[in-house]
Amino acid sequence: MYTIAIILALICPDPVAQEYSHQGGGTAHAAASSSAAGGALGVPVQLTFGDQFVKAGESYISPDGAKVIFQAVEVPAEGEEPEEIYAMYLGDLHHQNGSWRMDNIRKLTPDGSANTCGWFHPTDPRKVIFASTVTEPGGGDVPGYQRGSGKYKWSYPPRMRIVETRIDGEFPPTLTPLEGDTDFYQAECSISPDGRHLLYTSHETGDGDIYIRDMKTGERHLVVGAPGYDGGPFFSPDGKRITYRSDRNGDNLLQVFVGELAFNDAGTMIGLDEEIQLTNNEHVNWAPFWHPDNSRLVYATSEAGHDNYEVYEVQAQKGGGVGKPARYGTGKRRITEIAGFDGLPAFNAEGTLMIWTSQQGGDGSQLWIAPFGIDQAKAAAGECPVAH
Repeated sequence: MYTIAIILALICPDPVAQEYSHQGGGTAHAAASSSAAGGALGVPVQLTFGDQFVKAGESYISPDGAKVIFQAVEVPAEGEEPEEIYAMYLGDLHHQNGSWRMDNIRKLTPDGSANTCGWFHPTDPRKVIFASTVTEPGGGDVPGYQRGSGKYKWSYPPRMRIVETRIDGEFPPTLTPLEGDTDFYQAECSISPDGRHLLYTSHETGDGDIYIRDMKTGERHLVVGAPGYDGGPFFSPDGKRITYRSDRNGDNLLQVFVGELAFNDAGTMIGLDEEIQLTNNEHVNWAPFWHPDNSRLVYATSEAGHDNYEVYEVQAQKGGGVGKPARYGTGKRRITEIAGFDGLPAFNAEGTLMIWTSQQGGDGSQLWIAPFGIDQAKAAAGECPVAH
């Protein structure tokens, strides 16, 4: 394992085309980019490169904006084949003189283990959680969602369970089991903004279902158990709702949902008061993620083609009332417009940066970051919007 530092210039976007280059960590290149549709994004900056990682993805920024957790497959030694399973990594995110870079990349997981779904603890900066087999996955993997040739698919190792670890000590750190066992797949995990509830997907019923555990009382409740696979859940910024995707129609497609959470008198999340479907179309819609303003979501979709997944945004709040004209599922707009895969979007705590997985750099699926919600009028006037 080795660490690289990558520095890219973050410049004001040209309305016709944007040029970018990178030094170190790969072959320097410059290319026209039309990454932002409708002025949503600034110039994209590549954070991981193909000379260190065969592929990298599903990244999240720490609450303080200083770190990124992500899963990746490292480039193997010469003559060896790359791993088929992901390891989990942590990197330091820097913003200096209009440039973004990620360095001090270190591995969080044991060699040979399968890992996915990293998440920073929202109230304890010393901890992260993710799903891991801890040891080698073993046999019996169940094939996941797949379409056509199986190009889009994942597997569900039965030994996968949720672990937590400290990130303020030596690496690799010790993994401590948090939820699940070695009999079923448990993953796709996150923690409520107040740090009290663990949200995750389990295959214990033979299907993908969403559960919530109150880590204060130990109570555990099934919150989404529709037929088919329900997964990829995240809490809303106010902790009162969740978003997730489901293939409950059995049509080989995925749709995005929001659930209004129900609480008991002790404050434990016990289920859903209401479920709202945000997409209902002939596309694969997945990886929904809340914007910190609590009113909208971004998600990945095949709407532009199954060989060209893009990121879209949609409103996700009830309408009515002063200053709240939006409705669930309205205001859809395209965020990325790049050839190849773009998906797994997430935001920093302020909602001024979007980090996602993209193939635009020409060296496979890697991590990219860009200012979000930029003012195109200021950009055209030469005033660069800077996100911190």
